[in-house]
Amino acid sequence: MNLNDDKEDFFDEEIVNKEKKVKEPEYSPEDPRYWEQPESEFEHLRPLDPRRRDKWKIWLIATGVVVVLAVIGYIYYFTPYVEESTQYGYVENIERRGTLFKTYEGVILPYREIMDTTRVYREDFVFTAVPEVAAKLRRMLYANMPVRVVYNKYHTTLPWRGDSKIVVTRVDSVDPGKILPPEFKPEILRDVR
Repeated sequence: MNLNDDKEDFFDEEIVNKEKKVKEPEYSPEDPRYWEQPESEFEHLRPLDPRRRDKWKIWLIATGVVVVLAVIGYIYYFTPYVEESTQYGYVENIERRGTLFKTYEGVILPYREIMDTTRVYREDFVFTAVPEVAAKLRRMLYANMPVRVVYNKYHTTLPWRGDSKIVVTRVDSVDPGKILPPEFKPEILRDVR
């Protein structure tokens, strides 16, 4: 170490303890001393606490998300995307099913599938019926009468609505002579014109 340098040494001086300003304690509004403090004349110009401002944004966004999800859920689960559609055919089966929620499930053999000889039979019309309609469908099944059903189709199933996305809301009997083409009319109806 060189002792003959011209540089100022910071450690040669006496260390003077400077007194620190005592910071005034900050009181919360719940403390009675908070209201006794003198108010600054510039207090009203100070911006809001950013944490408080962000809380409002978070609540607003969360409320918006909940509302949007509720609307989407209502549309998806409770609003049919096909309404008042019709199907013609013969009732093959109608039964009451379910463990907790009892619903009426049924199957109709559609006319277009029965009468189309050019294509392979594709599928039955599987549906859930409301109780009033299920009683009529059961009578039509026993009478072996053709039916016209009006139904709504939903995006998904719900336990209390049934096993099928298709819910039959109305049923009518049908005169087969008015629906079927002349070559497919039953023998009894060909004589009656």
